[in-house]
Amino acid sequence: MTLKTFEGRTFGKWILSGEHTVIRGGPALAFPLLSKSLHLQYHPSESPLQVHLEGTHGKELLVLFWGVLEQALETLSIHLNQIGGEMRIHSDLPIGAGLGASAALCAGIGLWCQEQGMVKPDNVYEFSRRLENMFHGESSGVDIAVSLSGEGLRFVRGEEFVPVIPKWSPKLYLSYSGQRGVTSECVNKVKALLASNPSNGERLDEQMKESVRIAEKALMSDEAEGFSQLKTSLLLGRDCFEHWGLIPAEFQRHIQELEAAGAWAVKPTGSGGGGYALSLWRDEPPASIKPQLIPLEFLRFSRTNV
Repeated sequence: MTLKTFEGRTFGKWILSGEHTVIRGGPALAFPLLSKSLHLQYHPSESPLQVHLEGTHGKELLVLFWGVLEQALETLSIHLNQIGGEMRIHSDLPIGAGLGASAALCAGIGLWCQEQGMVKPDNVYEFSRRLENMFHGESSGVDIAVSLSGEGLRFVRGEEFVPVIPKWSPKLYLSYSGQRGVTSECVNKVKALLASNPSNGERLDEQMKESVRIAEKALMSDEAEGFSQLKTSLLLGRDCFEHWGLIPAEFQRHIQELEAAGAWAVKPTGSGGGGYALSLWRDEPPASIKPQLIPLEFLRFSRTNV
């Protein structure tokens, strides 16, 4: 097997609206977190594969990496001992925080497999999504889509991804709640609610879809009209998380801290149960809280400049 040198970058993500409902065919608005990414470099050789994990959260990938790589190779009927050389992964995406770290890893391995001729370009998304099933039981694919594309998307399972380019730039920030969440547990909790109380579960799905609709309208409006619409969207989304039971006490305290500092709306982003909060601000956040916040920009990434 002739292997090629490879270098690629995949991204974290944040979701404006559509969490959980996206698994059941609802729309989601998701954007890349370009300030946090996974950078994979590979140099083939005859020596057994050596892997170096670097970056602020690189070491957290140790167990995950080998599981993903072995699953990818097994799917392709390739044995690990056929892969020699050096692979270096630099990641600043925390695991279990709702920023798409596992998707970035799966997408990175997917791109590497594409470069080696193991996976066709038009199958990289689905190949990477199946790898992510290892973590979530059932991956909607939204994290993979954003991680690979590096652009904001309106995502619906089974449909073509639609780029989202807002007409204005809301003051949106991410901040860590202090508690990590487990995506598979959150997904199962929402499914259990839907099974035990279908009418309530379906009502919440419809409410999250309405949150997405309002958010889309907000981003396509001017700032004067869009701000109040975006606030409404975020609060509708948060209400869904509350009824799903995915806002623990520590996360609730974090929401209250942000609101006391001047945030107009706060919701979980990702699966909930912990992780990061998404907050909307009219003015710049005060200096006392700004160091905790990650500013969000609606930027696009070009793969011609890895």
